[in-house]
Amino acid sequence: MAEEPRPDHLEQDLQAARERGRWLSDEEQDEQDRQQLQAQQQMEQHLSRRRRLTLLTAVCVLLPPLWPLAFGLSFYLLFPQTAARIGLVAGIVLLLGGLALTGAIALVTLGLLQLLF
Repeated sequence: MAEEPRPDHLEQDLQAARERGRWLSDEEQDEQDRQQLQAQQQMEQHLSRRRRLTLLTAVCVLLPPLWPLAFGLSFYLLFPQTAARIGLVAGIVLLLGGLALTGAIALVTLGLLQLLF
């Protein structure tokens, strides 16, 4: 047995239909409800992660050896997109630097082996 819609829910549906210019089918309404629920869950996850990072930053500020970590977390909390870009660039530079260093060590090793033998 289907539940009878509440009057305030009917008014919201009527207002939404007026804005769209048409009523949504049941499938469209279910899809829209699912998208709204997913967006709400993502927002809650984002806020939860932000609270945890803020707490971790506060703990790091209290412990002097962890001040560099506190600085990094603070930077990330204040500028998340910029920090992500800097992290990506730093990762690529470290990867390429590691590959270049490996090649240089291999060349030096081969040169030393030629001198010995």
